[in-house]
Amino acid sequence: MTEQTASPRYRAVVLAMLLLVYTFNFLDRQILGILAVPIKADLKLSDTQLGALGGIAFALLYSTLAIPLALLADRTSRTWVITVSLAIWSGFTALCGVASSFAQMFLFRIGVGVGEAGGVAPSYAVISDYFPPHQRARALSIYSLGIPLGSAGGVLLGGYIAQVVEWRTAFIVVGLLGILIAPVFRLVVREPARPVQAADAVPVSAVFGILAAKRGFWLLALGAACSSMCGYGVAFWLPSLLMRSFGLDLMGAGQFLGGLLLIGGVAGVLLGGFLGDRLGGRDKAYYAWVPAVSYVVGMPLFVIGVLSDSVSFAFALFLIPQALVYIWLGPVLTAVQHLVPAHMRASAAASFLLINNLVGLGLGSWAVGSLSDALTPAYGNEALRYAIVAALGFYLLAGLFMALAGKALRRDWVAA
Repeated sequence: MTEQTASPRYRAVVLAMLLLVYTFNFLDRQILGILAVPIKADLKLSDTQLGALGGIAFALLYSTLAIPLALLADRTSRTWVITVSLAIWSGFTALCGVASSFAQMFLFRIGVGVGEAGGVAPSYAVISDYFPPHQRARALSIYSLGIPLGSAGGVLLGGYIAQVVEWRTAFIVVGLLGILIAPVFRLVVREPARPVQAADAVPVSAVFGILAAKRGFWLLALGAACSSMCGYGVAFWLPSLLMRSFGLDLMGAGQFLGGLLLIGGVAGVLLGGFLGDRLGGRDKAYYAWVPAVSYVVGMPLFVIGVLSDSVSFAFALFLIPQALVYIWLGPVLTAVQHLVPAHMRASAAASFLLINNLVGLGLGSWAVGSLSDALTPAYGNEALRYAIVAALGFYLLAGLFMALAGKALRRDWVAA
């Protein structure tokens, strides 16, 4: 089954199944944010410890194992790697519901990261195998809808279950649902045929050597990492901010964030895919320039919303930047897939994610939590608000890296 022989209908089915798995990826990943307040009270944690659970615990092995698992996927079966990974991370998500201490929760979150390490990079490669170049940005954008959909599902479902029952039940329910989906995915999604070279053992040093020699790779990776510092940090702590500074309860914060993600997040991801395919077809530099403009425009609107005192005003202000900071996904992920030959795509995606997630996911929520603790003596309950404002400055740095990456992409692009 190749992109030439697969029917449009079956491609759509494959993309829908990958989207479903990615939605659970982010649902399991982000549910901790909406449950942070009851978890903090129950396990008696500090903001620094909560930030570590949301970032370092997850990213520690998620980032590093992504490369060997992507190599395994490139050499064997990408669909099997995705299936087993889904079952593992869902199982550890369910175990988070029985944690009785910071140490146990930290270990279970590491387990979630171990499982999710095998999900994303092979999925990028499967999409690139099934969809022709002129459709890849849109296909990857549709796949990336799993980020706002999963995040929204996490805050809505997690907030509802936690308020009606308890936070532990929320982890158990979403974890078991993911385990049930794993065999269905494997039955539906067939492994696409790949070039003959795919059977060859490609050392990770060879893949990374190709990428490391390309200036465009480093600029894209650093830009995405700075963006993720803000994205993951703000996403994790925004529920707590809404409860501490805006007076919302658990369900109210879930509804606020769910609406924000479903409206702004979905619109931004789809717009990014459309602009990537449309403008990138004329000039490869636009795959980086479109995100650059989006970051610079969106950052000040986020700051004004965080500093406001009105829930409705903050929601209206957040909608536009929420869309803008999601625009990068389709264009940048497509560009990374075109920096190496086709049989190295999963490994290239994993190399990119290693940098993005170690910096962005690993440090984002922890840095905001640590800064909040440091500012508490001076600002009390409002410390988290100012810690988030400080973190938003990384969007400007992300815009700078992406702006510089444009010209490099013209030279580094591999047509396939």
